[in-house]
Amino acid sequence: MSAGLTLDTYRLLGRSGLRISPLSLGTMTFGADWGWGADKDEARKIFDTYVERGGNFIDTASQYTNGTSEQLLGEFTADNRESLVLATKYTMLRRPGDPNSGGNHRKSMFASVEASLRRLNTDYIDMLYLHAWDFLTPVEEILRAMDDLVRAGKVLYVGISDAPAWQVSRMQAIADLRGWSPLIALQIEYSLIERTVERDLIPMAREMGLGVIPWSPLASGVLTGKYSSADLAHNAEASPEGSRKNVAAANGSLTARGLAIADVVKAVAAQLGKTPSQVALAWTLRNPGVTAPIIGARTAAQLEDNLGALDVEFDAEQVARLEQASAVDLGFPHEFLARPMAQSVTFGDLKVRGRN
Repeated sequence: MSAGLTLDTYRLLGRSGLRISPLSLGTMTFGADWGWGADKDEARKIFDTYVERGGNFIDTASQYTNGTSEQLLGEFTADNRESLVLATKYTMLRRPGDPNSGGNHRKSMFASVEASLRRLNTDYIDMLYLHAWDFLTPVEEILRAMDDLVRAGKVLYVGISDAPAWQVSRMQAIADLRGWSPLIALQIEYSLIERTVERDLIPMAREMGLGVIPWSPLASGVLTGKYSSADLAHNAEASPEGSRKNVAAANGSLTARGLAIADVVKAVAAQLGKTPSQVALAWTLRNPGVTAPIIGARTAAQLEDNLGALDVEFDAEQVARLEQASAVDLGFPHEFLARPMAQSVTFGDLKVRGRN
């Protein structure tokens, strides 16, 4: 990453011509329904700050804050809808007790999209993501339904979130062979605390033409440095409601390992004269496979701080410290194929340079 990026330093999303900002505005914080989000006035300040700085890529989902997030965006985007790229997601259960009101299948997808269109007060969705893999729906059903929505003009582009790499690559190959709308974006958790996606998901996305959109680049706030070992006793419930600490613990970010990584982030931030949030976000932007991390601020001041990540520039020693503290084992076959023996029997004395 070169220092001096701005929100209007637009990037292409995957193998498309769609131009998006290098940081996406996440709106899971829009609405106080879950107990920790921003009220309407603060959400409006966050939205206006982002757009006024040149930001155009806004992320939500069908059931974020029980639908309030989409409703607020429908109001906020009334005057500039055409200049924004609105992304939403389907999958989450919309009616408890109704087995077909959630999941990846066609009925869930079409009903969710219609509800999102009403809440967003728009005729079309720029980017529709499958939100989470349900391990039940055939991939052909998903892809054909997505393509039907694109052909109907209700959705312009499609992507996928929180799914196995082998399924995503298989889906992309099927879409290509059948002439269906390709997936252009992959949304996954990625941060200094969650780097296991470097094993297969990020390399797969680069090979198959999907732009990577990391969620929770601050690891549910753990990388901001606001938690300590005293917070490890927190009993988390598997729910987004209650508090941000609850979300951090439920997501597995608030652990002794996570706090140790956060300490290194704070040390590097002190060296640079930056905040820990800016350092953690800037680190994700260094990965050439990443297109636009999602920032989910609860206040306009937090957003301003996050945007400072665009000006961070590391030296080699600082990168090494961050990556050593957060390193993960890539596992088989990656570790095996990188060993001298495997390289020797594959290439002998040849010197072959890869594409990346």
